[in-house]
Amino acid sequence: MKKALISLVRWYQKRISPLSPPSCRFQPTCSNYMIEAIEKHGLKGVLMGIARIFRCHPLSSVGDDPVPDYFSLRRNVASRK
Repeated sequence: MKKALISLVRWYQKRISPLSPPSCRFQPTCSNYMIEAIEKHGLKGVLMGIARIFRCHPLSSVGDDPVPDYFSLRRNVASRK
């Protein structure tokens, strides 16, 4: 199941993402975050990736937001220090 989900994200990265200019406010990008979250947390990683996409808007702060070692739908607090 993980491989299928990661394949979908990689398909998006190759086919859909190049059609628009880079606009992600965080490092790593939202699609790379989704892949890392799925690898680290399985199906819960999909929820983490979706929550990250909702956080990526013009009013949010920018910067590093790595995938946490524990499941959380919030921004990685450790990255703010």
